[in-house]
Amino acid sequence: MPDLIHDLVNDRIQTLHREAEEQRLVLRVTRVQRARRKVKRANERLHEALSRQI
Repeated sequence: MPDLIHDLVNDRIQTLHREAEEQRLVLRVTRVQRARRKVKRANERLHEALSRQI
């Protein structure tokens, strides 16, 4: 019986580690998407500014 409990605890720990890693990945993807949107907006503003100078 103690082995079963030990196995269940280990499985739960592994699951929590996997879930934590998934959350870190989601956070990184979200940050990259936000950064890309900021770059796109900055490029659009730059393009508009350059167009006005011509």
